[in-house]
Amino acid sequence: MNQPLYIQDFGFYSILGDNKASVFNKLTSAERGAFTTLQHEDTVFHVANINTLNFAPTKIEYFDGRINRLAEKSLYQIENSAYEIVRKFGANRVGVFIGSCDNGSEISLAALKYYTEHGQFPAGYNLDKQKADFPLRYITERFGISGISSLQSTACASSVTAIATARHHIYAGLCDAAIVGGVDIASLPVVLGFNSLGAVSPELSIPFSKNRAGITIGDASAFFVITKERGNAKFCIQGIGESADADHITAPREDGEGARLAMQRALEDAGITAKDIDYINLHGTGTKLNDSMEGKAVNAIFGDSTFCSSTKGLTGHTLGAAGALELAFCCLTLSDENSEKRLPAHCYDGEYDTEIPKIRLVQPGDKIEHLRFCQSNSFAFGGCNISLIVEKV
Repeated sequence: MNQPLYIQDFGFYSILGDNKASVFNKLTSAERGAFTTLQHEDTVFHVANINTLNFAPTKIEYFDGRINRLAEKSLYQIENSAYEIVRKFGANRVGVFIGSCDNGSEISLAALKYYTEHGQFPAGYNLDKQKADFPLRYITERFGISGISSLQSTACASSVTAIATARHHIYAGLCDAAIVGGVDIASLPVVLGFNSLGAVSPELSIPFSKNRAGITIGDASAFFVITKERGNAKFCIQGIGESADADHITAPREDGEGARLAMQRALEDAGITAKDIDYINLHGTGTKLNDSMEGKAVNAIFGDSTFCSSTKGLTGHTLGAAGALELAFCCLTLSDENSEKRLPAHCYDGEYDTEIPKIRLVQPGDKIEHLRFCQSNSFAFGGCNISLIVEKV
């Protein structure tokens, strides 16, 4: 299709931190972040919660809240580039496209607890801060953007769907540049919701292991400044592939056909073939069905020769922010600073599930001679599948 999106800047935050060099060292050595726990009645859940979130609301204190504190940890890293595109193109020609699934459940729980104790909601409580677009509105206010804005909530594919949506708008001439990405929080209601589906692991998640038992949920944010002009960009989103299983309300197709289609379409969109991909960041949630179907899809296209890993074993599954976070990890992998050509390692117990077709999982210390293209997968409820290809330019 030849509709590249050039990444002018990016910032991210997860339990691995936000220092690019430090985070990449953790990724390549399979060093997990500091997981914590949430307790509900007699059940204890492992989560990748970030407990310390500094926030400088300046003139927009109204937007203070956990979801925006988490977003701010990434936004401050790209603020110079964000203000630059506003100056260059005009506030009305810059778009904001983000993915997020949950921002208000913690607020509603606290309000409900107060209501049961006092017979009324706490002073100042309103539903506005629980709306899905709360972090989206914060970003537009923070950077003074008046152009088109859009929030995507396609579960675990949300932030990558936002990137695809941004590309459509930029090449349709509706904006010239955009801030894209995602933010999500690991609140107790979300954990309980996934647990009701039998998807939460009692121990830390170990994707693609025969002993895997589900996901571990985490916090994260990641944002990018993108344009269709190359400028000073070092990375380019060269291919985007999407598919929709519509096979089950939460589960993917067992044969992996939807995932395979998304990956194949991304390759075709980028104008390259499977042999050109140097590294794949797997969706790799650690659930029985997801890992099985993704393994089938990857093997069908790439066999067992292309390096792959799921970084969710290190960060937790950060839901709507996961795709953007993992795109950031791909950019770190392709960066000039990675002179040794190291790859993000796959963190698990080493007992590969032999019922899944064989794929080549990255071991700590693995390197590759050539690094130009990385592919990143995101698969969500309802069979919403999307795959990105990012190129070093």
